[in-house]
Amino acid sequence: MKQTINVKGMHCKSCEMLITDSLEELSGVRKVLASEKKGIVEVEFDEKQTNLAKIKSIIKEEGYKVEN
Repeated sequence: MKQTINVKGMHCKSCEMLITDSLEELSGVRKVLASEKKGIVEVEFDEKQTNLAKIKSIIKEEGYKVEN
């Protein structure tokens, strides 16, 4: 499954890298593309191993605001 998540609070490439690295550690995540310019995180994942709620939770744990 591929989802695009609106994320507030990213200001630089380091923010993108932090989110990308954190999500890539999660089992089932295949691909992550974070864009601070667009304010989005695109994530491709295996629904059998993880879910959107867990992905959003990790983004929030890193200090960013997830919007619906």
